[in-house]
Amino acid sequence: MNFPFTTYSKVYYIISGILVIGAIASLLVFGLKFGIEFTGGSTMEVQFQNSRPNNDVISRQLTSFNLGEVTVQPTGTNGAVLKFKGIDEDTHQKILAKLNELSPAQEKSFEYIGPSIGNELKNKTIIAILLALLVITIYIAFAFRKVSRPVSSWKYGVTSLIALFHDILIPLGVFSLLGKFYNVEVTVPIIAALLTILGFSVHDTIVIFDRIRENILRRGGTSFPETVDQSLNQTIGRSLSTVITVLLVMVSLFFLGGETLKWFSLALIIGIASGAYSSIFIASPLLVSWNTWSEKRAHR
Repeated sequence: MNFPFTTYSKVYYIISGILVIGAIASLLVFGLKFGIEFTGGSTMEVQFQNSRPNNDVISRQLTSFNLGEVTVQPTGTNGAVLKFKGIDEDTHQKILAKLNELSPAQEKSFEYIGPSIGNELKNKTIIAILLALLVITIYIAFAFRKVSRPVSSWKYGVTSLIALFHDILIPLGVFSLLGKFYNVEVTVPIIAALLTILGFSVHDTIVIFDRIRENILRRGGTSFPETVDQSLNQTIGRSLSTVITVLLVMVSLFFLGGETLKWFSLALIIGIASGAYSSIFIASPLLVSWNTWSEKRAHR
């Protein structure tokens, strides 16, 4: 017995609407806390020979240098990554000496990124995401060009684009809140996670759309909502098993992968879960809703 997915499309839209509106509101109110890769600044990684001092102790030790907001991220057993505004070499050496007063420390790396480089990277990131969305939409519209009834091929591309925006906005909204309340920064690995989410989500959507196309060509007399429901029932097992398998790995990375992979894996957890939801409960039902609206408009 097939589950009537499209019958409850309004419920799915309400749930997604609440999440998306909440994400947009968070982004407008709090914005995103970008890492120094995008804003410019200095990164210093040190390894303490004895026990690592508390984050607050390290920050207080460096207050005399007027470094702005100092972010301290523990790494490994006794290591720490410090992020602060850009400094010259003289200040760099004084900071290292100050840290040695707390506990003998060995510097593992130091990197300075200028503001202009950070802004350039931010602009390139935005362009990369927009281009990815555009190319994915064009590809889907082209791939489904032979299926023009009852829904035009370009509508497959548009509905997939709506689902992709849904999948990107929700993780960004979460990281906006994390940045505000927990000082979590949006870094290059998190951008990489967002691009991975786009690929994963559209792959899941295409699998469902492809089954819809096959069922339309095979069962031309069946109503479009019934065809979509049948297609979703045929593919949901595969979709869920794939998503659950990936989520198990990501959850393991979140808890066991250390500080470096923690937020990267969290972005993937949120985005992949959101992508699975949108592929099943947003993209396909949107096709049905759009088709129903078009039919009602044509009969007026």
